[in-house]
Amino acid sequence: MGQQNEQQKKIFLVTPSPSTFTKRDLEALRQEYLVREAVISNYQGRNGLKRSLLISFEILRGVLWADLTYSWFAHNHSYLAVMLANLLGKRTIVVIGGYEVARVPEIGYGALLNPKLAKRVNYIIQNADHILAVSEFNKREILNQCERRHVAVVYNGIDCAQFNPGEEKEELVITVCQISRNNITLKGLDTFLNAAKLLPDLRFAIIGRVLDGSIEDLKRDAPPNIELVLFPSQDEILRWYRRAKVYCQLSYRESFGVALAEAMSCECVPVVTDRGALPEVVGDVGFVVPYSDVEATATAIVKALQSDGGRVARVRVEKEFSLEGRKQKIQSIIEENPV
Repeated sequence: MGQQNEQQKKIFLVTPSPSTFTKRDLEALRQEYLVREAVISNYQGRNGLKRSLLISFEILRGVLWADLTYSWFAHNHSYLAVMLANLLGKRTIVVIGGYEVARVPEIGYGALLNPKLAKRVNYIIQNADHILAVSEFNKREILNQCERRHVAVVYNGIDCAQFNPGEEKEELVITVCQISRNNITLKGLDTFLNAAKLLPDLRFAIIGRVLDGSIEDLKRDAPPNIELVLFPSQDEILRWYRRAKVYCQLSYRESFGVALAEAMSCECVPVVTDRGALPEVVGDVGFVVPYSDVEATATAIVKALQSDGGRVARVRVEKEFSLEGRKQKIQSIIEENPV
């Protein structure tokens, strides 16, 4: 590390729940700094007032200890962290994931549909020292809320050493997401299912954790050539990425698309919609189709299976979305002089 502990910056990382991308940031920060972490979901199950007091106390204690507070997602926890840090003269970085600056009433999606939460998101954007966007699309949505000088695009990082291709690809088309009623539209599962119906000789798989009873609708509507892989482990998902030749992300909107980039790192040829950041992530190494256009999606899947674009998809992830690239950008922001 090259520094004595007393000289290292102290970072307080606040996150609503443990996730792959927050863990990757935590590991990267710990390579250079002293880091404490607060995970808000650890307080689930407690009564409302006691839970709020415990969370508030942990955030206050962390902000007092740290030189800089690093929050994932602009939500209640980061609202409190930014407010306390400003009062105490501490620096703040907030990563905006996408939901926080979305307002999509036609599918009931986005924090900005909630007036109270919208006010808190705007406070965070206006008062954090640095806002990190996960894509150029995400940055544009943030700037629609507030003209800010300190919004930097720092793409999500993919562990290309972990997400590497297997020995041989199969004629297999997959998508990965949490399975819920909202996600049938949001993640385009209905389009995926209908494209599979148009291509009965091909194998498809929907892979993900089940959140509600919508899985019964999918089971009822799924053609025989779709396999449903429920509650997979990370290792299981990785094995599917390695087997599949084509990965579909047919979403209504995405602010980045971590599963898409992971699949590309495993040399899956991507087929995505023309929404959100998906064309930005894919660049010129995949196939882009209009959202909910089943025939265009089926045609693109056939072309993707016939292509040999898996290797260039991986090269794109290695170049644009590496863990090291994200780490370096975040570190350069942390090492800037206080604003």
